[in-house]
Amino acid sequence: MPQAPCIQYLQDFVAIPSVNPMGRSDMPAGIAGERRYAEHVREKLRGMGLDAEIFGDPDRPSVVAEARVAGALDTVLIASHLDTVPVDHMEIEPFDPVIKDGRLYGRGSCDTKAGMATAIEALERVTRNGTLRRNVILVGESDEELGSIGARDTLRQVADRGVDWAIATEPTELRIVTHHKGIAIARLVASGRAGHSSAPEKGSNAIYALAGAIRALESLHAELAERPDPILGAPTLSVGVVAGGAAPNIIPDEAWLLADRRLVPGDTEESVRAEIESVLSRHGVEGVRLERCTVEKGPLGTAHDHVSVQHLRAALLAQGLAAATGTVAFGTDAGVFEDAGLRGVVFGPGSIDRAHTAREYVELDQVEAATEVWVRLFEGDG
Repeated sequence: MPQAPCIQYLQDFVAIPSVNPMGRSDMPAGIAGERRYAEHVREKLRGMGLDAEIFGDPDRPSVVAEARVAGALDTVLIASHLDTVPVDHMEIEPFDPVIKDGRLYGRGSCDTKAGMATAIEALERVTRNGTLRRNVILVGESDEELGSIGARDTLRQVADRGVDWAIATEPTELRIVTHHKGIAIARLVASGRAGHSSAPEKGSNAIYALAGAIRALESLHAELAERPDPILGAPTLSVGVVAGGAAPNIIPDEAWLLADRRLVPGDTEESVRAEIESVLSRHGVEGVRLERCTVEKGPLGTAHDHVSVQHLRAALLAQGLAAATGTVAFGTDAGVFEDAGLRGVVFGPGSIDRAHTAREYVELDQVEAATEVWVRLFEGDG
């Protein structure tokens, strides 16, 4: 039995490395970055007769194509990120897309090259058949896994195209995700005075100062637990990276940390910065400054009566599938879009439990089902 086109496209996509460098200096050039994948998607879309183009950051490009129809119902943005997480410690060959037991294995198969493959087959089918009923702008974005460079480039790229609503493709097991937390990253730096470890009293240990900041941040996490959002639960704070010092016999004069702050509606970059500075002050932490606090992805909070939910629900039901809505713990570029006033949802095949894993895979039946849902949506059944 021949494979569905979406499965073949997915195999082709997984075979093209598009690993997010994540700021690492040891990332092999042959697998880092999205350009190869972006160019492949561009050529595929051009082969369908669409005017596809590369745009955005030259080093971290994205790709866009648009299908328009006279008398369109509306204009929807379908955004599927191009990058994957790194492949360290994978237990399978990351770029050899193997199909076994109804699953396709490989890095990005689930998160989220399946989303792109399904949307492309659906768009190809409806444009070929002349059944397109709504304008579709399909974007492959760079850098979703880290700083959302591509999402911000996308907002500039489509600013004058009259987008009405958006869908970010992510592994949701075909559920409509209406709410998720956002992500802010804080960098704290402790300053001290270097000296010989044989006379520590003559120096000022930056690591000790940073330890005080860590304890203060731990208490802030406990405080955050006391003010949960009614839908998403409590905001959180976690210290994920700590570094400092040059050698055991040198009093370190600098140390730093990175903290992950998960956001709920109402949290802003300013409010997060203020709460961190406040807790440092209340705990008497000295010699530590908040160097940077950046919201990478805002929280998502889309009402169930929003058009994005209603149209996607109708498309699922028209295909005979459950039209469940829900929340997820991870952040997506839908939060970036919402911050800019473009509201929407998150939807796609695969489970987040398989994403980023040593044996990442996606279920083929969900890939094929997602394709049919996109077809229904593009034809106006949703």
